[in-house]
Amino acid sequence: MAEKEPEGQIKKEARRVFDALDAVEAMEDSLEKAQVISNLLRDQTERTKRLKASRQKVVQELRSQKVPYRVIAENLGVSIGTVQDIERGYSGSGKNRPRKQAEEKPDK
Repeated sequence: MAEKEPEGQIKKEARRVFDALDAVEAMEDSLEKAQVISNLLRDQTERTKRLKASRQKVVQELRSQKVPYRVIAENLGVSIGTVQDIERGYSGSGKNRPRKQAEEKPDK
């Protein structure tokens, strides 16, 4: 079961990534800092897609094993709705979610 405190949920590998990002933000040479940030942002788009796909695969595997949304949400530290969105492949602001058909209102 997931621990309640955020630090307990962060694995050592992820902690190193966060520490490295903190170090970038603390860089004193502004030009060097901007160059590093540019490299990070350039890489972020593709890496984010791969990370989301990996997380979605895990959620789908857990759901296929009948693990409840609540348990998955607790272990990931996200809401049940977010787990459902991950499972379905939705992300962000909702722009890629299927739209509900507008119900036609009868004329009066």
